Amino acid sequence: MTHLRNRRLFIKQTSKALPALALMNIWACQNDNTSTESSNMDSSEQTPDQDLFFKISLAQWSLNRAFKASELKVEDFASIAKDDFGITAVEYVASMYQEQVGKDAYFIDLNRRAKEIGVKNLLMMVDEEGDLGNPNDKDRQQAVENHYKWVEATKLLEGHTMRINAFGEGSSEIVSAALVDGLGKLAEYAQKEGINVVIENHGLFSSDAKWVANVLTQINMDNCGTLPDFGNFCTAKKWGSTQNNDCEEAYDRYLGVQEMMPFAKGVSAKSYDFDENGNETIIDYKKMLNIVKTAGYTGYIGIEYEGTRLSEPDGIRATKALLERLGRSL
Repeated sequence: MTHLRNRRLFIKQTSKALPALALMNIWACQNDNTSTESSNMDSSEQTPDQDLFFKISLAQWSLNRAFKASELKVEDFASIAKDDFGITAVEYVASMYQEQVGKDAYFIDLNRRAKEIGVKNLLMMVDEEGDLGNPNDKDRQQAVENHYKWVEATKLLEGHTMRINAFGEGSSEIVSAALVDGLGKLAEYAQKEGINVVIENHGLFSSDAKWVANVLTQINMDNCGTLPDFGNFCTAKKWGSTQNNDCEEAYDRYLGVQEMMPFAKGVSAKSYDFDENGNETIIDYKKMLNIVKTAGYTGYIGIEYEGTRLSEPDGIRATKALLERLGRSL
């Protein structure tokens, strides 16, 4: 029980960073939930908030500092999402499971633990396994095969999607052609396992939504799509962060999400900071949610807090409260 006490202490202590009034408003939004979700039901069968057109999930990256510092255990992620934030669907970060990948029993047990408490595993976010848009045929093929183990891990978790990066060296035309081949081959492999493969706007060419749409149109596979992220539209650097509006060249975030939505298998609600009214300081969430709704999307929107002023738990709570407040108004 020691790890549980430590976790509760971590969550309690980090809440001190948020002003009292704002914290009260966030908790009020969290507790004003008429859902009839039961802990012994799979979340896919649970009754969603009828006032929202979407469902809410939690990206593990929102707590990356706590996991990296061993303040929280990665095996507890599903229970943390549900017990501490009232969220019953989760998105995993592959880099936190590098030592376990290939160990089927580990992921089977991780899935069992999630199912027992009514949490649904949605997707796996994969980085640093080689560039699928590498112009070198041999290196590109190696990158494709490097991703196979994460397809298997996603399947063992009973997730439906694996997020990859659309990186490669060269001109946009060269990388695009290489990516059509590399991502196309990976999608063919994943399709046999019942797994989607999606591109997230994550910097460089991948933050050019028209470029991404062109790649996916050429691949033309039902299980190959996008994970539009509200924040990563910097085309001048890898990973694409637009935190503090610190980016020399950025794609219009609202146009970008709109152009990526026809291919979307999920949506990532990136957040950095909040004002005294609980609104995100850089991203117009109401405008974003209107774009998502207009596209006819009714799936999961994943909270991915990446700020530093608020603690990680408070950033998650603030993002959740904002999504719920605006979602109920649309």
